[in-house]
Amino acid sequence: MHELPEMPPRAALIAGEWVTTPHTLRVEAPATGETLTEIARCGAEHVEEAVRAARCAFDGKLGEWHRWSARQRGEWLFAFAAAIDTDAEALAALECADTGKPMSQAKGDIAVCARYFRFYAGAADKLHGETIPFENDFTVLTLREPFGVCAQIIPWNYPAQIFGRCVAAALAAGNSVVLKPAEDACLSVLRLAQIAVRCGLPPGVLNVIPGLGSEAGAALSAHALIDHLSFTGSPATGTRVTQAAAANHVPVTMELGGKSPQVVFADADLDTALTAVVRGIIQNAGQTCSAGSRLLVEASCYDAVIAALAERFSALRCDAGEKDPDCGPLINARQREKLEVRLAAAKDDGIRVAAAGQVAGGAPGGGHFVVPQMLVDIPEYHDVVREELFGPVLAVQRFDDEDDAVRLANATDFGLCAGIWTRDGGRQLRLAKRIRSGQVFVNNYGAAGGIELPFGGVRRSGHGREKGFEGLKSYTQLKTVAIKHG
Repeated sequence: MHELPEMPPRAALIAGEWVTTPHTLRVEAPATGETLTEIARCGAEHVEEAVRAARCAFDGKLGEWHRWSARQRGEWLFAFAAAIDTDAEALAALECADTGKPMSQAKGDIAVCARYFRFYAGAADKLHGETIPFENDFTVLTLREPFGVCAQIIPWNYPAQIFGRCVAAALAAGNSVVLKPAEDACLSVLRLAQIAVRCGLPPGVLNVIPGLGSEAGAALSAHALIDHLSFTGSPATGTRVTQAAAANHVPVTMELGGKSPQVVFADADLDTALTAVVRGIIQNAGQTCSAGSRLLVEASCYDAVIAALAERFSALRCDAGEKDPDCGPLINARQREKLEVRLAAAKDDGIRVAAAGQVAGGAPGGGHFVVPQMLVDIPEYHDVVREELFGPVLAVQRFDDEDDAVRLANATDFGLCAGIWTRDGGRQLRLAKRIRSGQVFVNNYGAAGGIELPFGGVRRSGHGREKGFEGLKSYTQLKTVAIKHG
């Protein structure tokens, strides 16, 4: 393994200071199973301190944050983005080791994190209200104001990216933040918090409390002094978080799971489509809510597509992320074992692995590797096409016509993303409207991350939108001011 940069402190960031905890949590390297380091294990008492620090920062009792103008917030966000660029190599090394993802993907994630801060830096002073025509002796206007204290619970699969997505928007709008990162992977987040302090962010504006979801996460979700909550993770945990927040009538943005289809018609540019299909399922070892984990193929080109994909899948290799392989390991043994159980059950049900990659020779023996694979001969309503597996597993089905494609695409309880591959312009629009999904990509998949593009799901994939200006607006509340002037 390459030498890692200096590890972030085994502490929580509260009110601008690094606070140690009596207990710590082991951080495991997914590629080897070995211990990378330890992180703080925050409890309810640390959550209490962090929330009160954020409240004081927002209310002006701890620092100057409440007096910063939108322009000043934007200037700080620009400076922070530049500092991320300066530290990008070290951040990427942490992200690669901590999550197991290939180094090129880790570097891309750090670059995207910086892009979020630049985007919202430029947007900070562009949160405009409106004037509303009313009675002649009134002037009525609307103001967009920050919520106050925003709680953010982020996952382990894209810690740096989602830090940028959530924190940049919340700060640009003028909120203070208490962020609970995932215990499985949060080293890049802690390093980013260090950089934020170094860049002069006032105390209490950003607080980071590592720990278990059942302890720190639960306490944060239920805290009476938070004003807004965003959560990215599984539907089951999302339900518990929403229920806890509801007791205090706290608005919640939920980005949950997905079982996203890519729909390929015979008239598509198949070479381009299949390249995107493979990339869409092996990125981050398939541990992506928006992964294109289902492939729906028109019957007339089904055999040709399966043959071409089999060749591509057979060439894929798994290895440690620092070697920049096609696919890295899963995050931990628990995730690997869950996926292996699901795959064994699918095999017992007669579902066939049409092609699979390999673990590279010389790959670490203790790594949590599951090879990329393509499943075929799947009963229409089997779990592998309805439930999220969260691994590099592509489930393939055939369809006969547009109606059949739409029926299959909508045959899950999720609705996060979808891809449509066809040269027929009318078909593109018809399917884009009929498929139930928060994002639809036509002749592409993912739009290169698209930080400017509103992102979120329907049904079990969540509610609310992040990214772009919609994401910025979601961290504000609208106030109406009616002035009677005679």
